[in-house]
Amino acid sequence: MSVTTFEGVIENGQIRLPAGVVLPERKIVYIIVPGNDTPLERAQAGFRLANPADSAKFEMKVAWGEEL
Repeated sequence: MSVTTFEGVIENGQIRLPAGVVLPERKIVYIIVPGNDTPLERAQAGFRLANPADSAKFEMKVAWGEEL
């Protein structure tokens, strides 16, 4: 896989690339955001149950070297 990098700017929720950069429609791209200090609330909040009593539904028995 070859990699080409461009520097762009976010404007109105869209990535604006420099003039003259043309990418084909439906091209898969990867976005890297350097120095992003904005907290990601969803990622930092973690998994939470609406009702903590439901935690028993997620219990699992793990057995090493035994057939269950």
